[in-house]
Amino acid sequence: MANQAAIELKNITKTFGSVVANKNVNLVANRGEILSILGENGSGKTTLMNMISGIYFPDEGEIFIDGEPAVIASPKDAFDYKIGMIHQHFKLVDVFSATENIILGLEEQGRYNLKAAEGRISAICEQYGFELDPKKKIYTMAVSEKQTVEIIKVLYRGADILILDEPTAVLTPQETQKLFAVLRRMRDDGKCIIIITHKLHEVLSLSDRVAVLRKGEYIGTVETAKTSETELTEMMVGKKISLNIERSEPKDPQVRLEVHHVNCSNREGALVLDDVSFHVNAGEILGIAGIAGSGQRELLEVIAGLQKSDSGAVLYHNPKTGNVDNLQNKTPLQIRELGVRLSFVPEDRLGMGLVGNMDITDNMMLRSYRRGKSAFLERKAPKDLAEKIIEDLEVVTPGTTTPVRRLSGGNVQKVLVGREIAASPTVLMAAYPVRGLDINSSYTIYNLLNEQKEKGVAVVFVGEDLDVLLELCDRILVIGGGKVTGIVDGRTATKEQVGLLMTKTEGGKQE
Repeated sequence: MANQAAIELKNITKTFGSVVANKNVNLVANRGEILSILGENGSGKTTLMNMISGIYFPDEGEIFIDGEPAVIASPKDAFDYKIGMIHQHFKLVDVFSATENIILGLEEQGRYNLKAAEGRISAICEQYGFELDPKKKIYTMAVSEKQTVEIIKVLYRGADILILDEPTAVLTPQETQKLFAVLRRMRDDGKCIIIITHKLHEVLSLSDRVAVLRKGEYIGTVETAKTSETELTEMMVGKKISLNIERSEPKDPQVRLEVHHVNCSNREGALVLDDVSFHVNAGEILGIAGIAGSGQRELLEVIAGLQKSDSGAVLYHNPKTGNVDNLQNKTPLQIRELGVRLSFVPEDRLGMGLVGNMDITDNMMLRSYRRGKSAFLERKAPKDLAEKIIEDLEVVTPGTTTPVRRLSGGNVQKVLVGREIAASPTVLMAAYPVRGLDINSSYTIYNLLNEQKEKGVAVVFVGEDLDVLLELCDRILVIGGGKVTGIVDGRTATKEQVGLLMTKTEGGKQE
């Protein structure tokens, strides 16, 4: 079963204008296996999968399904070949239930039989180990539940070739393990599963084989059991790169930011930050760890002035004036002008921080247009900055006039983080800055954060990967259920210690 080719690509090429997304790609995915597709941001992984799922049509080359030539000109054609793709950004109707979303678009005689559909959905859940209430509305679901609906939607249509684009990008470690268990059961049932991901440790723990793309070209396929992170990285990048984060000792650490007994409620009145206190030093990286939704986002937004707190104080020690300013009385613009910058990469990358329809230069100007002294906007400085970010962070783009929405997710992040760092902040808050980035780009961002630390900037880093937090940060603040459950030394703490604090709900030692 495992050696029976489910899908085979021969000399697939796809171009968009002058940009070559894929060039002469040859690839085989077998039944009864999990194949990972690896590559740097912009290497053509998603484009390739979009051709298999009928969203794009190849300019050249052939696709074979079960050894027979196939023409896939639309997503409906892909479903006819039993191919289903679960996209990074879910395509669900919020006000519908799980069942209504799953059967939406299917042709049935007469009225839809929701009861029968719920029975079939429950049977699929039982077969593969999904946890889902078929009657639950989408808008009340967590991210992992929405993803479950998307996967069941393609299984309901009979798919036995499944493509998942960055399936763990917004999942907690616990949710990721549940998903992997389901995918292994589907593989054992003879399905062909293709996963696009950047997380090497997940590739090594889940997949049977790994196919690597570099700049749109197919480099090769290796068996997971016979490879390593170093070898895969070299295949992706084309050269040896160091996977070590150089962590220097903080020099002359002085308190730059103090958070005192901050409480914050959400729109429904539930407490999302409960008596949070800590401080951040200049010249250090303070990591923030916690299960998704523990209050990390709200904490950074309170500091940046984007969200009002119920009580408490956020004190900023201004290195230029020597004054201590209470940021709670200030607008987001005033806080930014003081040098406190929030570079937030949310689950919806283009929903916050950048405007998708504007080009890279115009997105640089979003931070400076208020300082204009005439009716005409000054474009030279923002254009120079855009070109510098493209060069320094290796942003894959035809040029500075490309609309941001046309960039891959990882390149959008580089533009966002690069713009905030270029503002020479005194406090830089980076939330999930490497979410969805390939390993090479991730290390570029880690090095940038270290450079800021060495310049005396107080860096706050919210991350999902505990290994990175322990390797990069000087101190790690752990937050659980909106409370600080502990603050540990990044050099001596263990992954298990931080993991236990993440699942604690009582307040721990605070500063």
